[in-house]
Amino acid sequence: MSAIELPLPVRGRYFTRGVKILTAIAGVGIAVYIYRLLFGIGAATNLNDQYPWGLWIAVDVASGVALAAGGFTTAALVEIFHKDKYHALTRPALLTAMLGYTFVVIGLLADLGRYYNVWHPMLPSMWQGNSVLFEVGICVMIYLTVLYIEFAPIAFERFKGRVNLPGKLSFLNRAAESFLSLSERTLKKTLFLFIIAGVVLSCLHQSSLGTLMVIAPTKMHPLWYTSVSPLLFLLSAIMVGFPMVIFESLLASRSFKMKPELGILSSLARYIPIFLGIYLAAKIIDLTIRDVWPYLFEFSTRSVIYILEITLGVIVPMIMLLNDRIRNSVSGLLTAATLVVLGVVANRINVFLVAYQPLYADKPYFPHVLEIIVTLGLISALVLVYRFIVMNFPVVSVHPNGRERHRVSSINVDRTSEKV
Repeated sequence: MSAIELPLPVRGRYFTRGVKILTAIAGVGIAVYIYRLLFGIGAATNLNDQYPWGLWIAVDVASGVALAAGGFTTAALVEIFHKDKYHALTRPALLTAMLGYTFVVIGLLADLGRYYNVWHPMLPSMWQGNSVLFEVGICVMIYLTVLYIEFAPIAFERFKGRVNLPGKLSFLNRAAESFLSLSERTLKKTLFLFIIAGVVLSCLHQSSLGTLMVIAPTKMHPLWYTSVSPLLFLLSAIMVGFPMVIFESLLASRSFKMKPELGILSSLARYIPIFLGIYLAAKIIDLTIRDVWPYLFEFSTRSVIYILEITLGVIVPMIMLLNDRIRNSVSGLLTAATLVVLGVVANRINVFLVAYQPLYADKPYFPHVLEIIVTLGLISALVLVYRFIVMNFPVVSVHPNGRERHRVSSINVDRTSEKV
């Protein structure tokens, strides 16, 4: 028995102790989510006219979209810039992006007062070209579709040659196999178009998320309010793409008891300080041009939060990843990647919540306990679905030259015996 040098489903036990805990959290979150849909947004949140956006926008949507950036950054690196040695990372990154955007949409439904009208942007008669939120919505819709199309070859690979419908449905087997073969051949010829579209669409809506608060100059703290927010949001999304891939890969390796692909991750980490440096330079230039440095040194609560965001989320991991020993250490890589991920999440929370100061607020906003439960439930459900797909579809792989990547010891797979 040996590891097979192909993308393969991970073998193991699905329901571990951690999975059972996540299942319980997801179950409670789903129950509260249904409660919100039935009884309205006011019954499950602390949102009001002064604070129309809260935890769900800052974390579930804005942070979720940013952390799903590993999909388009990895696709660009491998498919556009032809860095083929990172090819083994594309499928896990694609899956993370696909699930990330799926759960972003689910989270957004909870935040929309009239969630049942979410389909309106699909009708040209209801388009509003002057709305930034429309651009975000339509791009996310299209990009989510693109992500599922990009994932389709993995599904074809899983089911092709294994269709074995039972009983009276058996007459459909040949037709199903023909459909899978035809779809696979067609998609192989056109997949590059969807990859390019995915990169373009991601750049569009990642930047547009930063435009949402540009219309509120009098309601935001000067440290975070800037007319170049679209550029900063795009740069931070690109900046967190590779750290999120590393973060996901190392956690998946630990969860599935696989050997981490340290060599390829260490090589990928070399790019991260470049993007961190570009983002840091853009922030410094922005603060200087707007002449808001005095706000940084007033050491108020907001200025301290801003300093922590930049120091721990950008400067510290950039210095860490410039060190060869840290880049070649699993714990070092995981720590640095985690700091970048948390730094981007902190930035989104700060922009949409901490920096926001409505003019006539009666009291500050703090998330309702039900808002927190829904967020934790969605995150838990995402992890559970990711685990299920990785264990049933060929997502993780072993490099064809024999070096270990996502290698699971003692796997014995008879691919011809798998039937659906």
